[in-house]
Amino acid sequence: MAATVGVVVFPGSNCEHDAVEAIEALGGTARIVWHGSADLGGLDAVILPGGFAHGDYLRPGAIARFSPVMEAVGEFARSGGPVVGICNGFQVLTEARLLPGALQKNAGLRFLCREATVRVERTDTALTSGTNVGDQLVLSINHFDGNYLADPETRRRLAEEGMVALRYVGNPNGSMDDIAGICNPEGNVVGLMPHPERACDPLTGGTDGAVLIGSLLASAGVRTSY
Repeated sequence: MAATVGVVVFPGSNCEHDAVEAIEALGGTARIVWHGSADLGGLDAVILPGGFAHGDYLRPGAIARFSPVMEAVGEFARSGGPVVGICNGFQVLTEARLLPGALQKNAGLRFLCREATVRVERTDTALTSGTNVGDQLVLSINHFDGNYLADPETRRRLAEEGMVALRYVGNPNGSMDDIAGICNPEGNVVGLMPHPERACDPLTGGTDGAVLIGSLLASAGVRTSY
């Protein structure tokens, strides 16, 4: 049976259908989950997609973290369920404290919409299990607040516990230690600024993202539905 991935939609999300299309193109089943839902019944994995949740008022993800669905997402993640936050979804995961650190304005205070190359640093995560350490992937970025930062203690923890999943090759936004994506120590929660769902079709953005979305589906397939 195909893994079922819930794609959470907040007011202002705009990449949910890209995520749905990528999931279904790779053999999974996608289900849109409204942010007001407190139930994730029957899901094998969760994606928090890109966009501008609640208009990015206050700061990106600051309001979305209080949505009823985030309590369910947190419980799902703590149970070992695969959770991936892409772009704005990464920001929501940091605001909800499911991942450490924060995302600030890009260096140079410029919105970035371009391709970026990332290097795989860890392969035992929900998003990178189908890759090899050192693999380089070309993905698109589309953000203003993608500059990752953390306090010295968190920076030390990221290094010691191997929580950096992806690094930029040619840092586009000033992100600390070239970080493009991080994970929790267990590897089931991953946040990244680049968009793998936009690189799953050779006609629209290449295929380098397919290995990442495929890894998520494989991770979802090895656990019982929540």
